[in-house]
Amino acid sequence: MTKHDPDLSLVFHALADPTRRAMLARLAAGPAPVSDLARPTGLRLPTVMRHLSVLEDAGLIATTKEGRVRTCAMVPEALTPVQSWLEEQRALWDARLDRLDAYVMTLMETRDT
Repeated sequence: MTKHDPDLSLVFHALADPTRRAMLARLAAGPAPVSDLARPTGLRLPTVMRHLSVLEDAGLIATTKEGRVRTCAMVPEALTPVQSWLEEQRALWDARLDRLDAYVMTLMETRDT
């Protein structure tokens, strides 16, 4: 069983919000200034900054500042622990379902005899 990973919890927390997922989807196309990320949300700038802070704390984005413009960029490597965890879960459930299938098949065979 996978141990509790606080970094993984931070990433899942960050991904839990649809606004933050939308921001990440936009950043997957390339870096963007905060104003570009805020525009489609309809949220006020302080709220957008809190969302970006959650993403940055989880390591999903990095920000830089040049003059008055803060630019955000996605850090795709931060999703590696999530991918690994999901692969472990898939393998676990695939094995459980294979065992269940074998059990059901055994029951059906014994019923038919």
